[in-house]
Amino acid sequence: MNTANPSAPTPDQPFANFSFVTLMKLWFGLQLPVSQLAYATSGFALMIFKYLCEFWFIYVNTGRSYAPYDFFNPLMSVRQKYFAPPAPDWMMWVIIVWSLPFLWIAVSMSVRRAVDAGKNAWFGLWVFVPFANFALMLILSLLPRVQRADQESFRIAKDAPDTLIGHGLRSALFGIAIAALICIAMVSFSVYLIADYGAALFMGTPIIMGATSSFLYNRPHLRSWKSSILVAELSILLSGMILLLFAFEGVICLAMLLPIAGGMAILGALIGFMIAAIEPQQSIMILIPISLLPVLAGAESRIRTVPLYEVLTTTEINASPDQVWPHVVGFSDLPPPSNWYFQLGIAFPKRATIQGSGVGAVRYCEFSTGPFVEPITAWEPPTRLAFDVQSQPSPMHELSPYRHVHPPHLDGYLRSKRGEFRLVDLGNGRTRLEGRTWYEYEIFPQFYWTLWTDMLIHRIHQRVLAHIKDLAERDNSR
Repeated sequence: MNTANPSAPTPDQPFANFSFVTLMKLWFGLQLPVSQLAYATSGFALMIFKYLCEFWFIYVNTGRSYAPYDFFNPLMSVRQKYFAPPAPDWMMWVIIVWSLPFLWIAVSMSVRRAVDAGKNAWFGLWVFVPFANFALMLILSLLPRVQRADQESFRIAKDAPDTLIGHGLRSALFGIAIAALICIAMVSFSVYLIADYGAALFMGTPIIMGATSSFLYNRPHLRSWKSSILVAELSILLSGMILLLFAFEGVICLAMLLPIAGGMAILGALIGFMIAAIEPQQSIMILIPISLLPVLAGAESRIRTVPLYEVLTTTEINASPDQVWPHVVGFSDLPPPSNWYFQLGIAFPKRATIQGSGVGAVRYCEFSTGPFVEPITAWEPPTRLAFDVQSQPSPMHELSPYRHVHPPHLDGYLRSKRGEFRLVDLGNGRTRLEGRTWYEYEIFPQFYWTLWTDMLIHRIHQRVLAHIKDLAERDNSR
């Protein structure tokens, strides 16, 4: 009998006294043990339910059929085709937010099922590992329950009493320090040894940092899940300050990283709290999930693909295409930017010149960090100008307390491949000017980072198009 909650179903009778509340506690809670039947039934039923809902959602919004193979494939780049136009921009984020509860259910139930089967609680974190997660689900669905002498192992304790505050501070500082070491080790390995900015670094590492700091904070005395989250978030902030202090990164990139790292740390904190609460064990077992990070980073860098992204920005101009065309080919100096993100160091366009005319001419678009060299591939006045990108400067000057900080991701990870201007005659002396950029971004997870790159490329487009509009309309008014 589970003395932690006498009314709850036992592991041998997972759906006894079934109710919606019991099911929610089984899926989202930290306390109830998870039997073979409960794990297998919930896992595979929710997987099928999730796929069917996503199939319907994608089909309604795009007319595309979501293949089961792509659903099970862990590579996000494989699923990128389902979110390309005509899919609306918000569709991918609906899928991501929708997936979060399923992720927690998978992690929470896998950890509790591992404990129920007599395995180490950290064993359940294999559910994060692509491809291995399916094997884990099968194994945990087959492993029988192991009788435990301590039937209270799933009881969640109350907050620590006041007499433990001093010890709690020491535990918190120890957990934060170990999490910071994990961060520095993974940045050194992933960025400087294998030259990879992947999901293992930006998602896996904050999860493990959060889990480690939270777990150590709750040993040997269990505290509250709220304070555990606070400790995990402090470990993220302190690690960011260390990366800034030792010139691993600048302020801008750390600020962009904080939302995803902070979110993943919350997930990790809850995992660490749950494991500390339900499974008395030696802290040395934390090395199990920590050791997975470099393995995941190395494997990820070998198997993923880099998709091509397109950014389109338009404006309407009170001038004919013939009047707009000369300012598209080359334009005079733009005024200094007033936007705060450009002033903080994001590269911005300053002027454009061209050498030659027609296909084969070379356009130079001067940015604050250097020139884009753009050989012309299509010269169709006054309707279309297209070009490849032969070379490009850094996308930003990093903001740092030091005079010069140049992290590796500023060179070669954001690759502009080609661009295009189209001039559409709207009649009555008006033109719609379209600016397009095609680029690759080899920093993952791309669903997050391309939010920033798409936004910044749009802002760059808007700055150029607004300047062209101003020049063309000024000429038209003369």
